[in-house]
Amino acid sequence: MTLSQSDFAFVSQLVKREAAIVLAPGKEYLVEARLIPVARQLGAGSVGEFLAGLQRRPNVADQQRIVDALTTNETSWFRDREPFTALTEVVLPELVQARASARKLRVWSAASSSGQEAYSLAITMQEALPSGWGYEILGSDISTEMIGRAEKGEYSQVEVNRGLPATTLVQYFDRIGTHWRVAPTLRRNVSFRLMNLTAPLPTMPQFDVIFLRNVLIYFDVATKKSVLHNVAKLLRPDGWLFLGAAETTIGIDDNYERVAAGRTSAYKIRAAVPAGTAKRG
Repeated sequence: MTLSQSDFAFVSQLVKREAAIVLAPGKEYLVEARLIPVARQLGAGSVGEFLAGLQRRPNVADQQRIVDALTTNETSWFRDREPFTALTEVVLPELVQARASARKLRVWSAASSSGQEAYSLAITMQEALPSGWGYEILGSDISTEMIGRAEKGEYSQVEVNRGLPATTLVQYFDRIGTHWRVAPTLRRNVSFRLMNLTAPLPTMPQFDVIFLRNVLIYFDVATKKSVLHNVAKLLRPDGWLFLGAAETTIGIDDNYERVAAGRTSAYKIRAAVPAGTAKRG
């Protein structure tokens, strides 16, 4: 099983153009492994045969299948746990005080994969917000397949076993044969939207909390700058941005400042320095 350099270059250029994902040399095996199911589904005898045909006769749908296959969809419920603990113990109490008149919060899961993060955020809101408060969760992803799965809200036993407590499962999910489906009481507060974070973002109301976790690590510095710049426009002035543990805005976008949030950290828009005031490091 060996992907030719020309095929790897074709795939690398495609995902860089369409999703800004950088595939460094040495990822040939990963690319081929991810594309084998796609090639088989389309009746090709091998990944090489599939790619050769696509290069001769470009096809937008098949190109999207490649992007979907190579978009990392590693996810779980309440992934890494600490950001959700910080949300409950630090962020929501502060926002509840600040939004006392509106009594509603908007949250964006800005790379929601098959929906586990967005629904985990909804469960957190459901349990942590005071009675009478409302919330909206938007989940977005570049993969049409993942958006379809998230909208369906149906998960296998193996999937719900990845981080979802049994009591939470019973409370917020309905058993459908061998699978579990998100209950309507939770689902009605969550919507999903196909979105490429590296393209101009659609017009949306600002968010109180944005989860942009484990996404920036796949981009080059210029793309990270662009994404963070665009995301800042959609974060309310006192809103909170959560990144992955291996990600940071430091040295990339000075509009943000890192702040403590319980046992983890998050980012907020840096307050503007009044004219004539010396800026502190």
